[in-house]
Amino acid sequence: MKTNRNTLRALSLLLQYPDAKHRRLLPLLLEAIDEESVLSAARRTEIRALATGILRADPLEAESRYVELFDRGRSTSLHLFEHVHGDSRDRGPAMVDLIATYRSAGLDLGAQELPDHLCVVLEFASTQQAALAREFLGEMAHILKAIFSALRQRDSAYATLLAAVLELAGQKAEAVPFAADEDLDEAWAEPAAFDGCASRGQTAPGKEQAIRIVPRSHARSATGARQEA
Repeated sequence: MKTNRNTLRALSLLLQYPDAKHRRLLPLLLEAIDEESVLSAARRTEIRALATGILRADPLEAESRYVELFDRGRSTSLHLFEHVHGDSRDRGPAMVDLIATYRSAGLDLGAQELPDHLCVVLEFASTQQAALAREFLGEMAHILKAIFSALRQRDSAYATLLAAVLELAGQKAEAVPFAADEDLDEAWAEPAAFDGCASRGQTAPGKEQAIRIVPRSHARSATGARQEA
């Protein structure tokens, strides 16, 4: 099997935030992908079109589009375990297991890196033999297909990068059902404290409640009586 190391690293960088440093790297990444030639010609043409679009766009617009796509949409999140575990407690142990996998290969993560981010996953896969990398990525193909489907539904050119990863995993890039994003305002809305003016938790819930106004002197006397008791 042909080595795919440089292509995996290039895909990892192409999926990162397109700041000025990464935009300068784009021509080199395209060269690395072409030289290794492990992706189909059609896929490489799509990736070149994506890179060209990023380079031609206003830098602020390219960066804003990236944030809107990957940081504000759960269905397009590059944090793979979010698609499986969401915010549940199961995500922590899964992270620990993945870190152990990296360490067993002699790799330690930086303090700012999360192990389930696709860019980190691809960086790790690039250190493995091509067959092992293919098997490793194949285990998460169902997640990759869900992200690919969400990106394609948004007509995002970034979808071709997920298709390329699936190609290297020996999988077909095909649309699959995926969970639609919640409205962001509703997802982040704070619940009403005590459910507004609800009477739950009171002595007679659901019924009218009498309000008693007690003079401060009486209230202090009542408190003192309870403490003495």
